[in-house]
Amino acid sequence: MSGFYHACFVVPDLEKAMRDFTTATGTSWRPVRDGRLGDWDYRIVFSEGPPHLELIEGPPGSPWDCGGAARFDHLGWWTRSIEDASARLAASGFPAEFDACPYGRPFAYHRVDSIGARIELVDVAVQPGFLETWNPGGTPMRALEEN
Repeated sequence: MSGFYHACFVVPDLEKAMRDFTTATGTSWRPVRDGRLGDWDYRIVFSEGPPHLELIEGPPGSPWDCGGAARFDHLGWWTRSIEDASARLAASGFPAEFDACPYGRPFAYHRVDSIGARIELVDVAVQPGFLETWNPGGTPMRALEEN
């Protein structure tokens, strides 16, 4: 499964979710970070990995709005071309639900109803920054093999 690197849950309480994951599974976390995309402030954390667990606490109306109840949100893959990979998924019947590219961020979420979640495509060009922030000393991960 080349390119796969994380599973994400959107949560109403980041610290509680981190604490519960750690208690249940021994998961270790990197430091929480605050972020902003468009008009949305959010909080994010990744576990040590890969693969990584990602937790996001986002406001109502944001791409990470959990409606007050934690839920599984998406699986993330690196891709060599966000535009080509998004076009391929959309043409295959998996529509883009949110595209962050207009906000200057190279990722997109595509809805896959059969799994009840989204697939996130992230341009591999930003992987060095991801590794520096979330997996210092980690080795580069492969991108999704496109057919």
